[in-house]
This record gives sequence, C-alpha cells and structure tokens, in this order.
Amino acid sequence: MTDKFATATICHDLSGPNGVSLEQQQLERLAPGQLRVRLKAAALNFPDLLMTYGKYQFKPELPFTLGMEGAGVIEETRDPSAPYKVGDAVLYKSKTGAFASHVTVTASQIEPMPKNLSFTEAAAFSVTFLTAYVSLVERARLKAGETLLVLGAGGGVGQATVALGKVLGATVIAAASSVDKLSIAKESGADHLINYHDDVFPDRVQEITKGKGADVILDPVGGAFFEQSLDCIAWSGRLLVAGFASGEFGVLKTDVTVRKGCSVIGVRAGEFGRRNPAAGQRVSLALRQVAEERNLRPIIGKSWRLEQISDALLAMERRDVTGKQVILIDD
Repeated sequence: MTDKFATATICHDLSGPNGVSLEQQQLERLAPGQLRVRLKAAALNFPDLLMTYGKYQFKPELPFTLGMEGAGVIEETRDPSAPYKVGDAVLYKSKTGAFASHVTVTASQIEPMPKNLSFTEAAAFSVTFLTAYVSLVERARLKAGETLLVLGAGGGVGQATVALGKVLGATVIAAASSVDKLSIAKESGADHLINYHDDVFPDRVQEITKGKGADVILDPVGGAFFEQSLDCIAWSGRLLVAGFASGEFGVLKTDVTVRKGCSVIGVRAGEFGRRNPAAGQRVSLALRQVAEERNLRPIIGKSWRLEQISDALLAMERRDVTGKQVILIDD
C-alpha cells in the first residue's frame, strides 16, 4: 500500500444507479509493468447503466468501479518499455474503472490522446468513435458516395457515426426523437434529418433516396426501430446492430434479408480489438489520425461532478440528455 488514496464510484449490488456509492480507496504500490493515470474526466456510456443492473453482456464481479473510458495524465510508471512518461496525456479504455480519480493500468489499456481534443472531449471519444469506426470501416466497408442512415443520431454512438460517415464521404441521413437531438446530428454534418415523431422514418428514407434505400444503417437503438429499418435498406445493404438503447433487441425476420439481399452485422468494437490485438492497434492508430486531421470530436451534452454519478446514470436512464455525458474528475 501507499499513503495515497483514490476516490472511486463503487457498485456493490445490482439495484441500479442508486446502488452506486463514492468511496475512498488506498492505492496499491505499482507492480513492475504497471502505470498510474490520474484521470481528468470520464464519460458515460449505455453499458455503464446496464452494468448497474447486471444486464450487460459483460458482468464484472461485485464490487467494481464503473466507467469504460476516460482521459488523464501519467502520474507514475514502473514500465520502462512503455512509450509513455510522467505527464503524458492519455486515453484510458477498459470495461470498468474510469469513474475514479486514479486508475492503475498496463500500457495496452491506454493510448496517446488526440491532439485536437481537450481532456473533457477526449474522455468522451474512445468508446463511441471506436464503435463508429469499427462499424463503418471494418464491418460495413462504407464507400464514399453511399447513403448512410444513423438511428439514435443524437446519442453518443449516433453522433460519432454521423461525423465519421461524413468524413468518409457518405450522404448521411440522421434519425432521432427530438429537435435537440437532431440539432446535434446537424452540427455533426448530417445531410438529412428525420424526427421519429413527425415522420414514418422508413417512408422518409425511401423518399430521400428516391426509392433506393440506405446502403448502410447503423442501429444502436434496437426494438421496433431495428425491425422498421429493414423496410428502408437498399439491395445488398448492410445493417449494423450496435446496441439496444430502447431496452431490447429487435426481432430479425430472415425472409426480409433474402428479399433485400442484405446483411445484418453485429458490432462489438471493444471485443474486435481484444480478439485481434494487431487489428485493434491498427484501428486505434487510424482513428486517432483521422480525428486529428479532420478534427473529429464528440459533442458534450452535459457535465457532472464525480459525486453526481448516480444522478448522471438516472438521467441517462430517463433519456433526459443529448450528446455525451461527461464526469469531471480533476479539472
């Protein structure tokens, strides 16, 4: 043990956001090969909420520290072979651990922070933009000139996908449930906007594409939205399933995939890199390069203090915010 303490948000049971508490933990001494990051900010993602109920596919052993992504500086290192020194600004990516003042890592869990981002923006970059990149580039093979439909376009994954799709040369149709959420999609570069409450979105997509349909569809919403999206996919199109923010996955009618000659593709961006580390490193480097060259950045909807973590999770559960929610830790 050291004489230093970290502040961390601990989930002790699976009762939801109200079961998360803020606690002081004594820091262990670093083992050889480890580094310590002092986090400046972290970002909320839908799996964080699901994990508080035990509903995410990854189920960490209780108790655990919440948080999948953050940004901070190297405070201490015992890995002379790592390409990082004390004071370097880094991104932290894992399944847990980011909602804390400090996190102990190996070099594989961090990477250099994009130079165009602040710590607050960088904290909200890794998960959503990696999902967008793996979805569009690695899984769908999106081509310049194709039409991309993004559901849930005002959320974190949706906003990142809209922004990246434009950089890749697609015509982007953004669909969301409110004017505020669509304003985020417009700011991110969307060419066409669809409000679920004003339009039957498959009909509107067919109108925009003159009956051709969308070549690529990104669905982080699930449920009925997934099922309806098959009504507006182009021949030989690719439907990417990246989540179920609605609370449930959609039901796939395979006769539609035969009739449309389309593909339905599951996306787990984190698992992509864990199962193929070389591919994961290649994608991370490519994403950082395009972020810096084209100034890709997340849109922050709301910032919270670390002690407000339960309130932030409850706001996500109620869908009260647009854009990314960020937890300010050491600003």
